Amino acid sequence: MDAQSRGRADEIDPADQWVLNPHTGNYELRLNQSAPQSSPSRSAGSGGGGSRRAGARTPAPRSPQDDRETATPGRDVPGQRSRRTGNASGGTNPPTVGRRKRKQPKSRKKKALLWTGGVMAFVVVAGAVGTYLVYRHFDSNLNTVDVTGAGSDGFKKDQAVNILIIGTDKRSGAGNDGYGDKNSVGHADTTILFHVSKDRTNATALSIPRDLITDIPDCQTKTTEGTKVIGGTTKTRFNESLGQEGRDPGCTMRTVKALTGVTVDHFMMADFNAVKTMTSAVGGVEVCLAKDIKDKDSKLNLPAGKHVIEGEQALAFVRTRHSVGFGGDLSRIEIQQQFLSSLIRKMKSSDTLSSPTKMWDLAEAATKALTVDTGIGKISRLRDLGLELKQVNPKNITFATVPVVDNTDGATVLLNESKAKPLFSMIQNDTSLTEVKQKEQDAKNQQANLLKGPRAQASKVRVAVFNGSDTQGAALATLTWLQNEEGVLKSSNEGNAPQKLAKTTLVYAPNQADQARKLADLMGLPATALKPGTKNAVGLEAMTLTLGADFKGAGVPLTGPAKAPEGVQKVEADKQVCAK
Repeated sequence: MDAQSRGRADEIDPADQWVLNPHTGNYELRLNQSAPQSSPSRSAGSGGGGSRRAGARTPAPRSPQDDRETATPGRDVPGQRSRRTGNASGGTNPPTVGRRKRKQPKSRKKKALLWTGGVMAFVVVAGAVGTYLVYRHFDSNLNTVDVTGAGSDGFKKDQAVNILIIGTDKRSGAGNDGYGDKNSVGHADTTILFHVSKDRTNATALSIPRDLITDIPDCQTKTTEGTKVIGGTTKTRFNESLGQEGRDPGCTMRTVKALTGVTVDHFMMADFNAVKTMTSAVGGVEVCLAKDIKDKDSKLNLPAGKHVIEGEQALAFVRTRHSVGFGGDLSRIEIQQQFLSSLIRKMKSSDTLSSPTKMWDLAEAATKALTVDTGIGKISRLRDLGLELKQVNPKNITFATVPVVDNTDGATVLLNESKAKPLFSMIQNDTSLTEVKQKEQDAKNQQANLLKGPRAQASKVRVAVFNGSDTQGAALATLTWLQNEEGVLKSSNEGNAPQKLAKTTLVYAPNQADQARKLADLMGLPATALKPGTKNAVGLEAMTLTLGADFKGAGVPLTGPAKAPEGVQKVEADKQVCAK
């Protein structure tokens, strides 16, 4: 519903106030919701080219806009409220937008299609347009790459979304000759796995250190000469998953999947110009410094305190590392997360959403800075993504960093598996980092009865393992893991179950409850997987574990932890943090 049909505007997003005038082809910002409803009317002399409807504020680039709203007698848009007469504002239409009369759109289509693209801060920017010609204009800005592994049908509303945001160190773009490595083929210098929850209530942005030592798997790249397989490598820097040996973003997607266990749906990639042009488009981003910073390498020179930065200065801020924290890439990741949080807040502010000039410039900047996979290489699909992301409150967007430990060489880092694996599991299981307290309480309430009580020793657990999943050899793999890794020696492989199961189940007798609790702890079974019987087990009778379609691998918990491990670095997007 739009503001008119609800009868009030106190809960209306400014982005929803752009309405198409079918007589002029212009989009108009309607913020006054208290005026009476006007009846459809046209004066006899209004003509085809006539005067522009009051308040028409078209999103024209680099054209100052007058905030005053006026009305042209006899030219009110049918179904819209009238305005008091004032001075007409000037301005030009966006490129190629026609001004011929249009069929009146249905009320459900009157809302502007504002939320369209994203890069670096997973930005959702405004096009404020719904016409074919303007869509084509923004489509022409986009660069696309056809990669193996990316989705081909955009986004599904009933599924979680995983997008890989990549910032390269390639010196492409005007004015970027002095940045990055002059010989770089474009490595994955900044990489963020952006997970949007299935219910769109929260999102997690996981930064992956460029100097993380990991394995890069084989990957397929598509060229004009056909598909080429690039061999993988072991124990090398993560950033070499892109550019090195001709690897494309699809190779980085495969590397992230191998590292985190999370399947990446799409990628968005940008160069240095993205930060410069987008911060200028929104009129600058506020940052905070806990101390003076003078970095000769990034050329950032700012005193302590709060500052509004844009353009070259904004790029210097996100590139600085020698003057913050411990002076390395991990410190730079923290300052980038603080910056992106502030950029998200600025883009979602009414100051940005109510300005047609800012929205147009932001759409121009984002689409020109973007390289995306062909599956989302159209403005219509980026718009769909934007509408999904719009639902996420900044307070529920959490930036985190893959937990690592220093390597012996002093230049690279290694995965901290004890902390990283639970964090990866949270993303795999769509668990929010910002709502963990409620989820933790819910989990405690649910498991209070079944999982409360003593645990048997692993050596006392008797269990027969059946495979009811689609994974061949799952029962044998689980048995091997239980016996060799966890000491559950009284276990047996019973082969395929009589029928397939969607969910893993553990059936046990009342006098086996302590064994069931222990096995649930070892395997990460949820309370819903436990099926207590009514008769006690006799003699050497074993519990029955049937692996279901939710089986993810031997030793991989079926449910993620209720909270992130202690010590995981994270920043919430609605809070300002001062760089130290």
